[in-house]
Parts: sequence; C-alpha cells; structure tokens
Amino acid sequence: MSEKTILKLQLPTDPVWVKNVVESNIEELLTDHAYCEQKAATNAITLIVQNPNLSDLIRQMVALAQEEMDHFNRVHEIILARGYTLGRERKDDYVNELRKFIIIGGGREAQLVDRLLFSAMIEARSCERFKVLSENINDAELSKFYHELMISEATHYTTFINLAKKHGGNVDVDKRWKEFLAYEAQVIQNYGKNETIHG
Repeated sequence: MSEKTILKLQLPTDPVWVKNVVESNIEELLTDHAYCEQKAATNAITLIVQNPNLSDLIRQMVALAQEEMDHFNRVHEIILARGYTLGRERKDDYVNELRKFIIIGGGREAQLVDRLLFSAMIEARSCERFKVLSENINDAELSKFYHELMISEATHYTTFINLAKKHGGNVDVDKRWKEFLAYEAQVIQNYGKNETIHG
C-alpha cells in the first residue's frame, strides 16, 4: 500500500524514527498507542451523541468504537505480557494542532464535514505510522501486530471520508480534504522525534 496514492499524505514518516526513537522505548510507544485507541473510540461516541438523526453514521460509529476498544484491549494485553503497566494518558500535541483547523461556527453540515475529516486525518496518519512500524521495527510480534492494525486504520479512514461526502450537503468535501492535507503536512514537519504514535 502506498500512503501517497491511498492516504494522500504529503509528507511520509522517515523510517529512522523507528530505529532511532521508538525502539529505545517500546513501553512508551505502547502506552501512547493504547490511549490513541481509547481516544478514537471516544471520538466515535461523541459523533453519535452529536448526530442522533444520522442512523447510518450511528451504526458505523458503534462498530468503529467497538473495534477501537478491542484494539485498546489488545495493546494493553501486550503491555501486561511484557511486564509493563499502562501509565497515565499522554498529551497528543499533533491531534491538538489538527483540531485547530476545524471550522468553528458556520453551518451544521460544514461542522460535521470538518469533524469527520479531522477524524479521517488522524486515522490516515496512524495508518501510515503503523505501516512504517510494521516494516521497520526489530520485533516480530509488534511487526505483525502493526501490519494488521494498518489495514484496520485504512478502513476507518475510508469510513470517515465516505460519511463526509454523504452528509456534507453543499460542502465541497474533496476541496476541504485537500486543505486538511496541506495543513497536516505543515503540522507533521514538527513531529517524528518522540516514541509516540503521532510524536
């Protein structure tokens, strides 16, 4: 899978991130990853609460939240099996910077599109990071695990994009997605230095 053609990300992660940063602190990576999955489930639940009239969105977000919590549980089991503990939630500066790009005010459809594209963006970058991890980490268990999750995250990314196009009304979703991609390319330049999924 090419993240350039499928995910459209403009700036790929340097595999050196895995060798020079991640492998020196697997415990930190796993703790951060676990919380990423929990936050993804929470985001899906929030979309349900905010859009009770969109039955198709609700169904898909229920399934997504369940899958994300299953991923959380699987990461937690790996943490425990390796003699680690989960630890406290980590701040995700990358996600907080992305959130600044969401439209405040305006029409309901535009707000929904932005929330869905914001979610798609996080899934896309997570997918790309999982791909880099699966191909470069010197750990057979985690290489296999991240390859599997890479496929799942790509599906989630597509789900959010499709929902945005379905419920976007008069919003030009493709144009807005290109704007998100350009903004993300600027944001991600400052990352790739920490042993976190988006760090």
